[in-house]
Amino acid sequence: MRATKNRDKIITGLFWLMALMIVGILVGIIAYIAVRGLPGISLDFILQPPSRAGKEGGISTAIAGTLYLTAVALILAVPLGVGAAVYLEEYARPDSKFAWMVNLTAETLAGIPSIIFGLFGFVFFVIFLGLGWSIISGALTLAVMILPTITRTAQEAILSVPREYRENSLALGAGKWQTIRRVVIPPALPGIITGIILSIGRAIGETAAIILTAGSSLNMPVSLSDPARTMSVHLYLLAMEGISMERAFTTACLIIILIIIINYLADLSLKGLAAAK
Repeated sequence: MRATKNRDKIITGLFWLMALMIVGILVGIIAYIAVRGLPGISLDFILQPPSRAGKEGGISTAIAGTLYLTAVALILAVPLGVGAAVYLEEYARPDSKFAWMVNLTAETLAGIPSIIFGLFGFVFFVIFLGLGWSIISGALTLAVMILPTITRTAQEAILSVPREYRENSLALGAGKWQTIRRVVIPPALPGIITGIILSIGRAIGETAAIILTAGSSLNMPVSLSDPARTMSVHLYLLAMEGISMERAFTTACLIIILIIIINYLADLSLKGLAAAK
């Protein structure tokens, strides 16, 4: 008995150590970037456009490009991803070959490197469809990239809703769609929003696919047909071309702050939904 207790304590301690190591790595990365990047953050850096050389000015156009691309990609991917999840879990038969193909496609897309998505987007959207380096080309590529994440997380969220909810709703005379819309989706919404947040994080941090499809223009985008530079692309160019490591760290710090703000706002929305229920 004592040997079993000692073994359990050792295993528990190892798991705690692993968890602390993960937290420590995250805190260390964020702290290092914050120490190097926070001193460079200012209102001028956020509101001014970058200079052609990149060593002066701010990143206002990169911020705008990031928000435009992410917003358009979500508008395209969220309805399709959630709709696919609803079909797979609520309408498709267990032995459906089409549903099996959709699941296999989502799993395969989730494992494809981003540079492959970028090459596909460049060949298909930029060249074949003639959209050029533009926000719409980059957003379409990003939508394809984040679609598997949204679909899989929405599926898991829908599966977590007890089957009894559906049976009780149907027994009371509600239709299939009415049951899904009023009984299944509301409890699954927190999980769906979690998937959307994960997708936002990937979209904001994407670099390779954006360079190949949206370009790296320093100009402020005003339409979907304009090229754009995102914050991650700006960070990559600043660091890899040796333009300014200080501005690269400042840009990285702003990306982390932006992701934290998005997560905080999503958490507030989830709490609002919970309070409304």
